[in-house]
Amino acid sequence: CLLISKSVELKWRTAKGRRLSETEMIYLKTPEEIEQMRAACDLTSRTLAEMAKWVMPGVTTHKIDSVAKEFILDNGGRPSCLGYGGFPGAVCVEVNEVVVHGFPSSYTLKEGDIVGLDVVVELNGFNGDMCYTFPVGEVDEKVMQLMLTTKESLYKGIAACREGSRIGDIANAIQTYVERKGYTVVREMCGHGIGRKMHEDPEVPNYGRRGTGPVIKNGMCLAIEPMINLGSRNIMVERDGWTCRTKDRKPSAHYEHTVAVHGGETSVLTTFDYVQEVLGDRFI
Repeated sequence: CLLISKSVELKWRTAKGRRLSETEMIYLKTPEEIEQMRAACDLTSRTLAEMAKWVMPGVTTHKIDSVAKEFILDNGGRPSCLGYGGFPGAVCVEVNEVVVHGFPSSYTLKEGDIVGLDVVVELNGFNGDMCYTFPVGEVDEKVMQLMLTTKESLYKGIAACREGSRIGDIANAIQTYVERKGYTVVREMCGHGIGRKMHEDPEVPNYGRRGTGPVIKNGMCLAIEPMINLGSRNIMVERDGWTCRTKDRKPSAHYEHTVAVHGGETSVLTTFDYVQEVLGDRFI
C-alpha cells in the first residue's frame, strides 16, 4: 500500500513517455507488458500460497517471511519489499491490529490471531502485488465477519474498475459497502498504480466520491487494496517508521489484488485460487 500524498499535480503518459493529459504521471501498459505483469502476478500468487502452508499456531512471522523469500528467489523473482526504503523483510506482516507494513519478527502466531501477508514480487522487470488476511486457528466470529466483508469489498472495488469510469468510483464502492456493515475505512493508506515500479500513479483510495479522480483507461494496472477496521478508522505509526496500527488496538483486515484494464475489460492478474487449494475448507 501507499501513504496517501497531498499532490494534485497529475500527468498522463504512455509507457513510452508520451503525454496524454494534464493529470497524473500514469504509465499505460502495452498488451505485451500486461502479459509480463500477468507472469509476475502468478509468481506473487504462488508465493502467497507457499506462505499459507505455514499460517498456524506456533510459527513465527520470521519463518513465514523466510519461506516467501526462498520461494521467490528459487523461481527467478525478486522480493520487491526487501530493502525498499530500508524495509527489513520480503513480506509485510499484519498481525491483529497491525494495518500495514509490519516487520517479520520472532512473534509466534497464536490461536485466534489474524495475520495479513502482503507480498510484492518482481519478475523480469514487472511487479505483482497482493495481500490476504488469514485466520490462525479458530477466530472470533466478529473478526471473521470483518475479514469476509473486507474481502468482499475488494471485489466491489474491482467491479467498479471499468474503462471510462474514475478512480473515485472504486473508492466509493469500497467505502459504501463496508460502512453499511458498520466497519471503518483507513484513510491515510491507499492502493496504487503498479508496473515496472512497485508504486506508480494513480493513488487508489478506499474512500471517496463517485465521478472524481483520474479517468480509468486501457493500459492501467492497479493494486486495489481495502484496509478496513473493526473499530475506529484512526491509525498510528510506530517509532520504527513503518508499522501502522489501529489506535484503539482493534483488529484490521487487508485484502489486495493487482488488476489490469485492457481491451475494454478489467482482468484480475493475481489470484487467491492457489491459497484456496492450500486452505481447503478454511478458505474464507
